[in-house]
Amino acid sequence: MLKLKHQFLALLLFCALTTTAQKYTATKGEISFTSNAILELIKASSSKVQGVLDTSTGQFAFLVKVQSFEGFNSNLQREHFNEKYLETDKFYDATFTGKLVEDIDFSKEGTYDVTAKGTLVIHGKKQPRTITGKITVEKGKIKIDSDFKVLLADHDIKIPTIISEKVATEIYIKLMIWMAPK
Repeated sequence: MLKLKHQFLALLLFCALTTTAQKYTATKGEISFTSNAILELIKASSSKVQGVLDTSTGQFAFLVKVQSFEGFNSNLQREHFNEKYLETDKFYDATFTGKLVEDIDFSKEGTYDVTAKGTLVIHGKKQPRTITGKITVEKGKIKIDSDFKVLLADHDIKIPTIISEKVATEIYIKLMIWMAPK
């Protein structure tokens, strides 16, 4: 986990060394997840999103503190999420680092379909991922929208058989992040 934090900080430092017109940082954001299982619908979200995008290279790094998710159907459900399933005492953050596939002219306003290739880390388990989304450039700011699915098994998140009908094995993720030049 320490290595991952060092990689994230190294990418942030790298981006800080580029010209300020090329570096965008998250100013606001929300990441939400939905587990739609047979017996229960669970929803939670976090607005504690951090991120940086270097528009000259397309490199990015995003991070959310897993304990910052709120919602759930009960306090006990949130407690189990943090302690038993995501083990946030060991795995504090979820991250996505990588590079945009498309070359985008960030000086032109518009909405662009994008593909991001990188490494998604949840529960300490790294997975190469290709995630699609949209980037909107407007008035010198950037908005990122994406939704995708995460399989719990891909990140070694184990759900006991006794509650397997209350927690989906595939989780739906939705994110919106607003960024401004640093």
